[in-house]
Amino acid sequence: VGSRYCQASSCGIYGSTYPPQNEVSPFRPHSPYACAKLMSHLSAVNYREAHGLFTSCAILFNHESPRRGEIFVSRKITSAVARIKASDERYLIVGDLKPERDWGYAPEYVEVMSRMLERDEPGDYVIGTGESHSVRDFVTEAFSYAGLDWEEHVKIDPRYFRSTDSRGLRADCAKAREELGWEPRIGFRELVRIMVDADLRALGVEPPGEGDRALREKFPGIWWKTE
Repeated sequence: VGSRYCQASSCGIYGSTYPPQNEVSPFRPHSPYACAKLMSHLSAVNYREAHGLFTSCAILFNHESPRRGEIFVSRKITSAVARIKASDERYLIVGDLKPERDWGYAPEYVEVMSRMLERDEPGDYVIGTGESHSVRDFVTEAFSYAGLDWEEHVKIDPRYFRSTDSRGLRADCAKAREELGWEPRIGFRELVRIMVDADLRALGVEPPGEGDRALREKFPGIWWKTE
């Protein structure tokens, strides 16, 4: 019937496999969420191979933006930075700072999924930045960008530790680069600054503006808006 479907799969399906992960890396999901994502991923592959449907799978590594919910660690960090800067709030409480993730800018990942559906043939693609940074790196960058010392404001609570957390996730995006002509434009530091700028502005605090500047320079004239 001409329909095309993009399955948003998750890097969580790789679990503890050794980084970098690509389209042929083994799957070892560690959580119910990752297991469910793997089931959806394999179902999409099955419908493509068994029934000839145009189903492509985007294996998405961590993709963040100011729209990310505050239950996720990235936004939990940046929103806490803004509240500490804007009010009498003193602390951010987090779990393990060691896990590493490949953090990218969510709108770019939507862009590449659109490219996947415009191809003549369906396929599976790993989507990420190819760089990994720890939760500690994210905390350090967010607080320092706002002029704060993270060690004065961050408390570690073992209740938030995950016994099965994947510690090393880093995307190998060679296939997406070669077949889709896609490269991420927003790096880790820019991503953190985009999110901090947005959270500060939402609370009425004038942001440093370096994240806003990155968006204007790298996406002129399109839908990424800072105001």
